[in-house]
Amino acid sequence: MKHEAARLHKPSAVPAQEGFVQIIDVVKKFGAATAVDHLSLSIRKGEMFALLGSSGCGKSTLLRLMAGLEIPDAGRILVDGQDITRLPTYQRPVNMMFQSYALFPHMTVEGNVAYGLKREGVPRAQIRERVAAALELVQMGKYAPRKPHQLSGGQQQRVALARSLVKRPKLLLLDEPMSALDKKIRQETQFELGNILYSVGVTCVMVTHDQEEAMTMADRLAVMNEGSIMQVGTPDQVYEAPTCRFAAEFIGSTNLFRGVLAADESRTFQCEDLAHPLQVQNPMNARQGLVAQLSLRPERITLSYAAGASDANRAVGRIEQLAYMGSYTLVYVRLDSGRLMTVNLSRMAVRALERAPDYGDTVYLSWGADQLVVLEK
Repeated sequence: MKHEAARLHKPSAVPAQEGFVQIIDVVKKFGAATAVDHLSLSIRKGEMFALLGSSGCGKSTLLRLMAGLEIPDAGRILVDGQDITRLPTYQRPVNMMFQSYALFPHMTVEGNVAYGLKREGVPRAQIRERVAAALELVQMGKYAPRKPHQLSGGQQQRVALARSLVKRPKLLLLDEPMSALDKKIRQETQFELGNILYSVGVTCVMVTHDQEEAMTMADRLAVMNEGSIMQVGTPDQVYEAPTCRFAAEFIGSTNLFRGVLAADESRTFQCEDLAHPLQVQNPMNARQGLVAQLSLRPERITLSYAAGASDANRAVGRIEQLAYMGSYTLVYVRLDSGRLMTVNLSRMAVRALERAPDYGDTVYLSWGADQLVVLEK
């Protein structure tokens, strides 16, 4: 995935309250399997926060722990200073929008949105006022008399969102909110949903396995694997400066090299897959002899038919595969060492070449020292 996703930006008049949601050393096991492993996390007030990871990484379990649908074996969960670790679901200042939307098919749109308020015994006049305001917020007021089966997938999602927001939760949980929508509608709805949530100012935690969805909607995100958080940061931070191999490979795509820092002041890594050294701008640790993984994004590589002047940060090989992706072309180059490198060329970069890349062409690859990221682990 090329990092092109636009991201929503929330205007902020005052600094966000730190630690509005606190997850402290939480553990959850199912038999011998550990779903959440001594996990700690702090989420700011009004923040759109994404839990990103592949199936089975523990992100949905963590969401269910916040919702009260699961109880942790150890650790604590706090929302706005209140310990909700063992509170029943209905007593928590939390609401959850499920992946399936879970609308009652026999109820109208208005009835679905009003259901939770009726259960709480809210006066009828207040219910009518709050339901009307919630439906207006999601632009579904004129659909109030309809049943769920009379709505599109995107409309059902907005009804489910109105039902979640009408109770005015301090924390809103979204479980794969776009998974039921096709790709085109999903891309459009990301901005609609984000703008609605920002206008309300609710703190939101979203679970997704979709990188673009997380990077488009989230202020910050956590990359999860095997019940642990591998990295937390803004989308830009996680993409541009991954701290570990898992984050580098999970967010987008990358070329990874294993190198050893030279025993001199050259700030270069020697890699067995490359004939020439890798020069980096900021080694994570300047200790001579350091063994580390280095990440190089495919779109940061320049491809040409002529050798460069510098010996550092370059490679030569033959084009083995090409994949035309519309706005860019993926080029797979086999080096003499046998290593396969992925290069992402924009349409402009392809047009700037003396001829279009073709199978079997010998090509030269180069990149700047500032494009290499030394990974901590």
